[in-house]
Amino acid sequence: MFSFIAIPLGYVMEFIYNFCQNYGLALILFTIVLKVAMFPLAVKQQKSMAKMSAYQPMMQEIQKKYAKDKMKQQEEMMRLQQDYGFSPTAGCLPMALNFLIMFGIIDVVYKPLTYILHVSDQVVNAMMQAANIAASEGFRAQSLLISMVQENPGTFANVVSPDVLEGIQNFNFMFFGIDLSKIPTVGFNMLVIIPVLSVATMILSQIIMTKASGQEMQGSMKYMPWLMSLMFVYFGFTVPVAFSLYYTVSNVLMIVQSLITKKMYDPQKMKEQLKQEIEAKRAEKKVRKTVTVKTEEGKEEKKQVSDAQLASIRLQLAREQDALRYADERTERLDNAQPAEEKAAEPAPVNTEAEIADETSFADQEMEKEAEQAEKEQ
Repeated sequence: MFSFIAIPLGYVMEFIYNFCQNYGLALILFTIVLKVAMFPLAVKQQKSMAKMSAYQPMMQEIQKKYAKDKMKQQEEMMRLQQDYGFSPTAGCLPMALNFLIMFGIIDVVYKPLTYILHVSDQVVNAMMQAANIAASEGFRAQSLLISMVQENPGTFANVVSPDVLEGIQNFNFMFFGIDLSKIPTVGFNMLVIIPVLSVATMILSQIIMTKASGQEMQGSMKYMPWLMSLMFVYFGFTVPVAFSLYYTVSNVLMIVQSLITKKMYDPQKMKEQLKQEIEAKRAEKKVRKTVTVKTEEGKEEKKQVSDAQLASIRLQLAREQDALRYADERTERLDNAQPAEEKAAEPAPVNTEAEIADETSFADQEMEKEAEQAEKEQ
């Protein structure tokens, strides 16, 4: 699945192994080279996590304030993004690339026959059938296969070419007296040292990474480092010790990397910096316009005002201009005019008999005019 990444990484691993002729040392150098190459991604990821930790109190406040109104909560989150440049997905790309490359590395470590010795999958499957190794062995199958070839090469003489068989026989799994192709067992022996180191360094790296990120684990996430460590205890005693060596070196480098990136982007410093930026943006919103105003003495001076203050100044200026323009047309003060509400509240006038008679006669006259007009038209 990750062969498109594992193939180029396999050539790097092959080059390192051909240089040192030792699988354990090649694993260490390979891990160091890749950690150095991936360091820029780690820096971007640390920067994103530090920013996220700085925004976390604001996010929690919004979630708590609008816990019952999810739509309003989303609106406030969007406003947080627009006003202060907060982006919850900013660190997703570096993290995704990091995981993608990590799976490619693991594939290279798990399959030395495929990526270091370049034995085809068809030949590897034929050798597994000859050795009665089930496909379910998965990630430890090739290490077991190399160990079996070195112990009994005659079993595979009819399966692979002499050149391939010789290359597998000469593959050096020894590292300071430890056979990295062996699966460790519980007890007092040299093989146990590396799995124990892998678990210990993993716990330490998880603690340091959590502190470096500046984010507080919530709920069940607090126990994730310990659950992962328990899984590695089982994992360390079910796979060849070479994998534990790789994880030990990777964890140690992860600790060093976390300490360096924390120096570069400290979450506490990022919080203080963000606080200053937010205060500056709020101040910018309050004071954004420069206008020229007249003082009481009649002098002109420039003044910085907010949008609300600017609207108030414009309204006052409009009233003054309106008063000057229509000063000669008004016969009475506007404030002496009777409000419309009071006029509406006054009772309607009652018509007298004379007024009714006048209205009736006027109506009769109008009817007579209409009749005369009709006769003329006929």
